[in-house]
Amino acid sequence: MFKQICKLDEYYITRTEIEVLQQNSQEIAKIIGEKCLLIEYGSGSVEKVYPIIDALESPAGYIPIDIAKEHLFDYAEFTSSKYPDLDITAVFADYTQQEFKLPDEKLLNDKDINNKVILFAGSTIGNLVYSEAVALLKKSANLLNGKGGMLIGVDLKKDPNILHAAYNDSQGLTAKFNLNILDNINRELDANFNLDDFYHYAPYNPTIGRIELHLVSKKSQNVKVLGQEFSFKEGESIHSENSHKYSIVDLGELALEAGFKLKKSWLDKNNLFSVNYLELQN
Repeated sequence: MFKQICKLDEYYITRTEIEVLQQNSQEIAKIIGEKCLLIEYGSGSVEKVYPIIDALESPAGYIPIDIAKEHLFDYAEFTSSKYPDLDITAVFADYTQQEFKLPDEKLLNDKDINNKVILFAGSTIGNLVYSEAVALLKKSANLLNGKGGMLIGVDLKKDPNILHAAYNDSQGLTAKFNLNILDNINRELDANFNLDDFYHYAPYNPTIGRIELHLVSKKSQNVKVLGQEFSFKEGESIHSENSHKYSIVDLGELALEAGFKLKKSWLDKNNLFSVNYLELQN
């Protein structure tokens, strides 16, 4: 479903990030420097990571991290076939929840590593509230252990009409994507949600600077999940997801609070999306 959403005219985010990464990969690689260990949160978008790998000078290795185990190892195997000389170690983990260390640290430390960089693409940081975003960046700083930075994709604040269209597309694909949460709860948690009794609602909250995805009950109803009953009034919603938008100034302040400094930002020609290099503060 999400791949279909990414192809929509209204949903600019994915294609714009790919464009920024591809057009600026050489400059990004120059700032990162040679002999870099590239670590990726949420791996698998080859259009995003491969231009960076291609541009890096003598990369020390690549560590993709993902929560989808089968996808992760299939992707790592495919990437290894494309880059046979690149050391690739896949890590099955939830980078937003788990404390983990880089694999084979002794082996990695024996390598000639000049820099460690975490690639965090997709504006996924926007799904986190501010305190969660700070916590993840602080965890990332600890993972880097005093050396390196983060290359992070961030969706920018813009005309609310553009944002509204991106999350309320004319084909209704985002609505289906959101309602699929209920379908998944039915399968995994023995629930009895009727998807026809809820509708997708995704307003932009300018005060907080975020799109809020909701599933709104069309009527008063009771739903069972794992044997527990939940009551919904007509118009009451399940707040299913957030997508926070940042200005470059906002991002710089977030970075400083988490132990980074914003060194460089790359934007598309319409100032819709940014790719940013955050460098660890000494």
